[in-house]
Amino acid sequence: MKAKYAVIFRSKLKQSHEGYDEMAIKMEVEVSKMPGFVEMIHARNEIGITICYWTDLKSIENWKNQSSHREAQQKGKDLWYQFYQLEVVEILKSYDSGKSE
Repeated sequence: MKAKYAVIFRSKLKQSHEGYDEMAIKMEVEVSKMPGFVEMIHARNEIGITICYWTDLKSIENWKNQSSHREAQQKGKDLWYQFYQLEVVEILKSYDSGKSE
């Protein structure tokens, strides 16, 4: 299944972000079970970047509105993020080295 869309989430955590790591693990497990989900990659230093790949926009909308994800979103806004930015993009082309990770 080839991804057609990506959700790019950039964030900076507040100094205190108790409970964030546990919620991030829970969300990673739950998103992987969603119809239309393809893959997630992430990196975190001072700025965190998570990219989720999806087959269609409806699946992205369904994830956005999933109840435990909505809870995580609210906690992120209220407790964990100094700032965040989210973009939904259509993948027009994709290239790789041909070597596996």
